[in-house]
Amino acid sequence: MGFNSMILVFIVVVGLCPYWAAAVTYNVVNLGAKGDGKTDSTKAFLHAWAAACASASPATIYVPPGRYFLRNAVFSGCKNHAITFRIDATLVAPADYRVIGNAGNWLAFEDVTGVSILGGILDGQGTGLWACKNSGKSCPSGATTLGFTNSNNILISGLTSLNSQKFHIVINGCQNVKLQGVRVSASGDSPNTDGIHVQLSSGVTILDTKIKTGDDCVSIGPGASNLWIENVACGPGHGISVGSLGKELKEAGVQNVTVKTVTFTGSQNGVRIKSWARASSGFARGILFQHILMVDVQNPILIDQNYCPDNKNCPGQVSGVKVSDVTYQDIHGTSATEVAVKFDCSSKNPCSGINLKDVKLTYKNKAAEASCANADGKASGFIEPESCL
Repeated sequence: MGFNSMILVFIVVVGLCPYWAAAVTYNVVNLGAKGDGKTDSTKAFLHAWAAACASASPATIYVPPGRYFLRNAVFSGCKNHAITFRIDATLVAPADYRVIGNAGNWLAFEDVTGVSILGGILDGQGTGLWACKNSGKSCPSGATTLGFTNSNNILISGLTSLNSQKFHIVINGCQNVKLQGVRVSASGDSPNTDGIHVQLSSGVTILDTKIKTGDDCVSIGPGASNLWIENVACGPGHGISVGSLGKELKEAGVQNVTVKTVTFTGSQNGVRIKSWARASSGFARGILFQHILMVDVQNPILIDQNYCPDNKNCPGQVSGVKVSDVTYQDIHGTSATEVAVKFDCSSKNPCSGINLKDVKLTYKNKAAEASCANADGKASGFIEPESCL
């Protein structure tokens, strides 16, 4: 081999080194964390994050078995686009809800790419805050357990979230996020504990997930598009909700949402679209609810465009949100109330393109009822209760 050829080979090999470099692992215990449930391990986790971010090769942050006490932490901006948290442990929030109650998030990831969280239990210890809120006292708003903001190519797999103070998981301003095998658990009367909330994000997939909580199992906020939700169990909880939408005058819409193969058990709602009764540029369109089982659900199929808590700040009581092209296909089971299908749409912007295909919902072993206001569409196949469109 000539000298020039050797130089060329050397340049090629050196150029490939970042891809060949062995992945590195940072064990949080080696950086000072203690799995005793009481020693503050926040700094050790942040040190592990800084080391992983500085690595030129893929990095794993490993959390061995134990209970690790963490205050609120922000994991942000990182040049390494291949970081995995492998958690064989429980991470515990402060028992005193005032410590992180106004922090926004307990564990926050901001402006990151290529982060994976594998396994682990996140214990938000939110019961104290719930009791405060339910007592009517003045309380902090509460921290979301796990929040991702302005991030891309995220994987959350096999994670369990327990007793969050407020929302369990929030995906905000993100692209290409996959949640799989997630478990969410909180009391059915825990306030504002949405399981998974998605807003201003595209390409979010939620698969094989079980959610028991006190608010929406999944809530889909303004600016969410290209969502795929499949094989989810919900209950107790408030169902899978598009909305609430239309709180702001200028607001991004929701489009291209698929919700399929979902079982709702004893939940307040099944599949719901909800908008404020006030002026807005928002919309919800291109939504498919398919292969859904309802078991004693209070409002199995619901569009509510007259949402206005405490009847405040809703001049004219009319929603500006346009709901269109919504399909309900193969939905069956039992309603806990007489009205199983309710389309209560905006008088200013009536719902259009509502499609019912093969729907069978009963109430106390009899056909349930349907109620429509300002809704236009069609029904095909077997329909029970009888369509009011």
